[in-house]
Amino acid sequence: MANREALRELQTRLASRLQAARTEGTSVSSWLAVESAGSFYLLPLGQSGEIFPWASVQAVPYTQSWFLGVANLRGGLVGVVDLAGLLGSAAPRTEQALAESSLLAFNAALDVNAALLVDRLAGLRGTDAFVSSEPPAEDAPSFFGTTYIDSSGTRWQELNLQILSQHPAFLSISA
Repeated sequence: MANREALRELQTRLASRLQAARTEGTSVSSWLAVESAGSFYLLPLGQSGEIFPWASVQAVPYTQSWFLGVANLRGGLVGVVDLAGLLGSAAPRTEQALAESSLLAFNAALDVNAALLVDRLAGLRGTDAFVSSEPPAEDAPSFFGTTYIDSSGTRWQELNLQILSQHPAFLSISA
C-alpha cells in the first residue's frame, strides 16, 4: 500500500513539474530516467506511457526469460518485459525487489500492449542535466540513442521505445 501511495505521489509531482515548466516557458524535460540492474536509461517522455506499481504477473510458458508474462493493468492484458533481461543484464529478482520495482507502459500511440519492468524511477531529465554526450557505438542495437554523462560521471543510455517495440529481439518472445 505504501508503494502505491509513493508511486502516486511521484506521478503527481512529475505532472506538477511538467505543468509548471510549460507555464513558465522553461525547457521541458525530454526523458524519464530509470534504473534497471545497475544501468541507467533515458526513456523519451513522448514514447513512455503510464507508470504502475509492480502487479501480479501471470507467467507464460515457453517464452524468453526476460518476458515475465502478462499483467492486468487498468483492465487490459499487457506483456511484461524485464528491461535488464532484454538488454542482457539479467539480475535475479526477489519478491522484495519486485515489490519495489515499477512497470512502465509504452505510450498508447505506439500501439504496443507491453510494459517494461524497471528497478527504480529516477525522475525527469533534460539535456541541461548532462555535461557531455557520445553517439551510440557502431555495434549498438538500433534502439540505442545517445549516451549522456552527468556531472557525477554516471552514463545514461537513451532508448528509443518506438524502435525497440519493433526490434526483432523484442518481438521474438518464444524460447
